[in-house]
Amino acid sequence: MGKRRNNQIDGQFSARTIEMLESPAWRALSLSAHRVFDRIAIELAHHGGNDNGRLPVTYDQFVEYGIDRQAIAPAIRELEALGFVEVTQRGKPSAGGFRWPNYFRLTCINCKSTPKPSHEWRTVKTTEEAHQLARMARLAKTKNKSPGWKSHTVTVGETHTVADNSQGGNPTLLS
Repeated sequence: MGKRRNNQIDGQFSARTIEMLESPAWRALSLSAHRVFDRIAIELAHHGGNDNGRLPVTYDQFVEYGIDRQAIAPAIRELEALGFVEVTQRGKPSAGGFRWPNYFRLTCINCKSTPKPSHEWRTVKTTEEAHQLARMARLAKTKNKSPGWKSHTVTVGETHTVADNSQGGNPTLLS
């Protein structure tokens, strides 16, 4: 039997580059967004490290992982806005049997299905920009907005302009 190396990982793992961990976008993520990202990474591992872009995760699986049900949608929007996740197919909620989950792609993963990661998170250059994008994404679909709240446009850093649709729509990235 061979000698075991000290730096060998014993079991499946999910790698994250130091560049990503130090990025303004990663540091701006909420705890719920980190947990959603981790649960999607676990799903990728369950698929043998393949099928990135076709990773189904249900709300019940997110809840089972420890994320409050009300925090899931804002966390997914936050991950999308900051460039860590793409929802490749939107799920359909239903009380009956005709529902299906969202399907996800992690933008930082290199595998057979995505041999060249797109790393959209790299477009977020400053901490201010990252926090503004994350905040706008979390607020995008809040249901209890005051009637007097008007649509407005916020310029975030040098690279992103976000138009907030006040009547329950998603913020629109203008540039």
